[in-house]
Amino acid sequence: MIGVAKTGAPGLAALTVPLMVFTVGDSRYSAAWTAPLLIVGDVFAVWYWRRHAEARELLSLVPWVAAGMLLGGVALRMDDSVLRRVLGVIVLTMVVLTVLQRRRPSAVRHGPASVYGVVAGFATTIANAAGPVMASYLLLKRMPKEKLVATGAWFFLVVNIAKLPIYAVNGLLSRASMTYDALMAPLVVVGALAGFGLLRRMSQRVFEVVTLGLATISALFLFR
Repeated sequence: MIGVAKTGAPGLAALTVPLMVFTVGDSRYSAAWTAPLLIVGDVFAVWYWRRHAEARELLSLVPWVAAGMLLGGVALRMDDSVLRRVLGVIVLTMVVLTVLQRRRPSAVRHGPASVYGVVAGFATTIANAAGPVMASYLLLKRMPKEKLVATGAWFFLVVNIAKLPIYAVNGLLSRASMTYDALMAPLVVVGALAGFGLLRRMSQRVFEVVTLGLATISALFLFR
């Protein structure tokens, strides 16, 4: 799922958030265990979609994402049940904003980069759940699906690498997590290769509906 999400359907990554939480048993550890796998998928996505990226769309987010990551690092010490609900609220809020923008463009103008940046940095640090946030941000800018995936790939490659020291400081990385990631990495590659073909066969309309739909489903799982 991570591989396909990185190269074909970004919203699918959000669905892996609750699944990893249930598998590992703690949202903090699940975030750290998943990060290296996300980086593997990011490398594939960046390489394949390198000609479509719009890096300028991300420059205004940089300082705000960094601030969100610092807040996320502190929040990793909160109770796990509280973290899950916070993530659910964040994802659902972003989905609602995107739907409003689609139905009534005048109702929601492009959201402040500061808000999206801080929320994305925070959500990705505590549970690798910034996918829906970034998808909403880029969809609000009416990016074609290829540019959305390419731009998002660059964003997450840099951010996921930057998160590793935060996880290390909090003692969330271990020999067990590295072993797990080494075993799962080949499956991420398989998913990434499958995702390339999926995006080509999916229309812009279907792409957006699937992205927002999966984001909503993942958010509801986090409240369980």
